[in-house]
Amino acid sequence: MEGEEPPKGVENPNVVNKYREAANIAKNALQKLLELCKAGTSVHELCTRGDKLIEEGLSQIYTNAAIEKGIAIPTCISVNNICGYYSPLPEESMILNHHDLVKVEMGVHIDGYIAAIGTSFAVGASPTEPVTGPKADVIHAANTAIQTALRLMRPGNSNYTLTDAYAKIAADYGCNMVEGVLSHEVKQHVIDGNKSIICKEAFDQHVEEYDFAVNQAYILDVMVSTGEGKPRETEFRTTVFQRALDVTYNLKLKASRTFLAEVNRRFPTLLFSLNNFDDQRNARLGVSECLKHNILYSFPVLAERPNDLVAQFKVTVLILENGTIVATPVIFTPEAYRTERTVTDEGVKKTLEIPMQTGPAPKKDKKNKKKKAKTTEKKQDS
Repeated sequence: MEGEEPPKGVENPNVVNKYREAANIAKNALQKLLELCKAGTSVHELCTRGDKLIEEGLSQIYTNAAIEKGIAIPTCISVNNICGYYSPLPEESMILNHHDLVKVEMGVHIDGYIAAIGTSFAVGASPTEPVTGPKADVIHAANTAIQTALRLMRPGNSNYTLTDAYAKIAADYGCNMVEGVLSHEVKQHVIDGNKSIICKEAFDQHVEEYDFAVNQAYILDVMVSTGEGKPRETEFRTTVFQRALDVTYNLKLKASRTFLAEVNRRFPTLLFSLNNFDDQRNARLGVSECLKHNILYSFPVLAERPNDLVAQFKVTVLILENGTIVATPVIFTPEAYRTERTVTDEGVKKTLEIPMQTGPAPKKDKKNKKKKAKTTEKKQDS
């Protein structure tokens, strides 16, 4: 009907296009950043470079339109046993070493539609110099888990179908899924929708069971550990936060008010890092007072035990009428990681044989359809 507002979900082709463009920027930024992840490089420098790559990509699209766009998840680079959200300040950063197991994640939004991507790799690993042992096992386990999940995310399948498959895969690789890791349905400006997939069910950790349906979008997050899969909070400074939209408070410090005004302008609904602010003094003061009054959610740095290793893959998935689309691809070079372990479960093996669509569905050519229709009409008339 005329004047009716178009749908805001992935049933709208324009929304799918925004997911696709955000996903393309995230993928390109990650691929460029991976080239810089070498031994001797500062994690802080890599995180800030990743965020700049996102902003550079966004600056080239919708230049004439008043569409909100920006970072949805700041670049985080978590090493070895660290599980995530490690975006350190310059004076607190670690340096990458040869064969460190590195997890990189980042996210982009266009008009509030979020595309996230994340991968794991060992510094210096290559098909000619492959990594072996537990490091290879855990990376292959995480890759196998996400590849299986992508093939199971189809209408009619339950979210717990994925959780059950994860447990079998992790066991086959001598690993554990990490507790507390959730994959959420995403909507415009919402990164943690109510529908979720849990990596590992525990005594006090459950989610509601439901079936996947057409016209849903997800950020699928898979995390596997060589340890128990029970991460603990670390002494690393928390630098990643999100605005709590339902909380308001008149801050006392001028620095805090200035900081919060910038948060509301640049990151009104999604995640940001302290590294995204030029005035670090204001940012640190502002965060402190905002946290005191519950104006921000914090994302602390969690880690397994020091000798454990954690691998992660993160992708954006759209469940559409014509199939399940992987908007941000799984970036992984299996030949660089040599494992003697493999999947033994027959159900998982069959699932992995299902072909996967790795990009947006091709647009139907309406012009060609019209031409074909006219040609058919002419033939019938003659």
